[in-house]
Amino acid sequence: MSEKLIYPDTIVFDLDGTLIDSLPAIRVALNQVLSAEGIIKLTTEEVKEVVGFGAKWMINRVHEDFGQPIKPEKLKILMDRYLNAYMENSVEYTLVYDGVYEVLAELKNAGVRMGICTNKPGLSTRPVLQSLKLDQFFGAIITEDDVENRKPHRQHVLETIRAVKGDVSNSMFVGDSETDVAAANNAGIPAICVTYGYCHVPYEDLKVKALLNDFHHLPKVLNKLQVSS
Repeated sequence: MSEKLIYPDTIVFDLDGTLIDSLPAIRVALNQVLSAEGIIKLTTEEVKEVVGFGAKWMINRVHEDFGQPIKPEKLKILMDRYLNAYMENSVEYTLVYDGVYEVLAELKNAGVRMGICTNKPGLSTRPVLQSLKLDQFFGAIITEDDVENRKPHRQHVLETIRAVKGDVSNSMFVGDSETDVAAANNAGIPAICVTYGYCHVPYEDLKVKALLNDFHHLPKVLNKLQVSS
C-alpha cells in the first residue's frame, strides 16, 4: 500500500514558468509588436530577462531599453496588438511542464483547494488554461485585472485564497520567481520555488521553504513541509 501523503488545505500557483512554458509564445507575440515599431527581434534569452512582471511592464521596458519610451495611450495600442498576437500563437507555442497534469490531478483528488495567481492579463490567461485543459484543476484564476494590487503585493495572493474558500493559515505558494516568493512572504504563507522557470535572482537569495527541480516531486515536498510544520 502506498504511503498517504499529507497536503496543505490550499495551494496558490503561479502560471508562467511554473505550470507552463509560455516563453516561446511570448517571444513570437512580442517580436511581432516590436518589428512593427522598427525594433529588432529579441532572442529567447533576451525575452526571458523581461518576463515575469506583466505584459505592460515588459513592453514598456523593452521600448525604454531601445531608447523609444512610449506614452500610456501608445502602450494601450501596443498591448492590444500583443494580446492579439499572443492569442493567435499561444496554443501552438505553449508547453505544459512535465508532471503538471499528473500532480494537479493527484492534489485535486486529495481535496486540495487550488488557485492561479498570475500577473498576466485575464484575456491571455483563461483561454490558454482552457485550451490546455488546465482550468479543470482550479477553483479560481486571479489575474492582474482582478486585483488592485498584483504580485508581489499580498492582496493578490490573499484574494486567490479567498476565491477558492481556502485557509490562509494552511496554505502554500508554488512559483518560479522572486516576484512569486515576495508575494508569498508578504502574504505570510510558505513559498516553494521551481528552478526551471524565469527567476532573475540567485535562488539562494530567495526566502523559500523548498526549491523544486522537478514538478513530479511536489507531492512529497508538500508532505515533508506539512509533517515538519
